[in-house]
Amino acid sequence: MPQRAKRLAPVISLAERAEREAARQLGQCQGLSGQAQSKLNDLEGYRSDYQQQWLSEGQHGVSGQWLMNYQRFLAQLEVAVSQQRQTLAWHQDNLNKARTLWQARYARLEGLRKLVERYAEESRQIEAKREQKLFDELSQQMRAHDQD
Repeated sequence: MPQRAKRLAPVISLAERAEREAARQLGQCQGLSGQAQSKLNDLEGYRSDYQQQWLSEGQHGVSGQWLMNYQRFLAQLEVAVSQQRQTLAWHQDNLNKARTLWQARYARLEGLRKLVERYAEESRQIEAKREQKLFDELSQQMRAHDQD
């Protein structure tokens, strides 16, 4: 490994650690966002079921007490759905921020890796030129020696 590439090894190590941590956070945010979405789906499903119950019970006639309890519970369910939508939006915002952070750290890491590759390629080219020059000099010396 060329000297310039060796000097970048600690920087790459730190960038790899930062990228892994960002990936871990991204995964965690994806999980939390998924859980929030699932809970919202459950609440909305429960609300739909409860509304179906109203349609079913309403056909048979209901008491005033049942209607008040239904309306109170439905209002509470609406509040829960609304709060869960806000929670989901918050988790999705965090997920987007985590994704942006991971993408930036990944891009930095890839940039550093490409730089090391470029340094290694430059070093190989310099070494190949040096070897070719040495070979050419030896060939000239052998020709000069054969002519003597």
